[in-house]
Amino acid sequence: MKGLMKHLYYIAIEGVIGAGKTSFARILAERMSARLVLEKFEENPFLEDFYVDPERYAFQTQLYFLLSRYRQQMELKQVDLFSNLLISDYMFDKDKLFAHLNLNEKEFILYNLIAQLLEKEIPKPDLVVFLQASTDRLMQNIRQRGRSYERDISREYIESLNQIYNEYFYRYKESPLLIVNTNDIDFVHNDDDLNELLGLLRKPVSGTIYYHPERKA
Repeated sequence: MKGLMKHLYYIAIEGVIGAGKTSFARILAERMSARLVLEKFEENPFLEDFYVDPERYAFQTQLYFLLSRYRQQMELKQVDLFSNLLISDYMFDKDKLFAHLNLNEKEFILYNLIAQLLEKEIPKPDLVVFLQASTDRLMQNIRQRGRSYERDISREYIESLNQIYNEYFYRYKESPLLIVNTNDIDFVHNDDDLNELLGLLRKPVSGTIYYHPERKA
């Protein structure tokens, strides 16, 4: 696929925890000979504590993520973000979705003041791919990958997060958007599913495009 998307410089892959963002970003970067930028969520020292006691550790967890993602985005700008195609497994705006869900009113006001100062310098993606999935599918994926710090994630939390993501991308207008329903496909292990999805990225995307493949008999 190299050279097929010269009009794009920056593609962001998004989705709720367990949607397959990192897996798809890795595959896409390899197929398109692109630079890959992955979120460093495992470096957050508060994350595991947050899943055990969300109310106590939400603000520390959220602020660490915000500043970490900001630092990473600034490093990208300094090495010429647009010299080659860049694919990332997150978009900077996602942080506010988690903050809205996890923080109380006073914490969110403070968080938002900081976020508004930082986000002015963040470049917008040329294309966002939102990997949409049901809560059942997300919980299944989370269990299968077996990350220790995710063992205490509740279904209620994923359900709430899934609702916020769906509402956000229903209204999203900042960049061209491809919404992919992944409930009945497996782009990691099924080449046919992967090739159909890659085929969508060979075509110019404007506005919002929905891709809802049905399970094959």
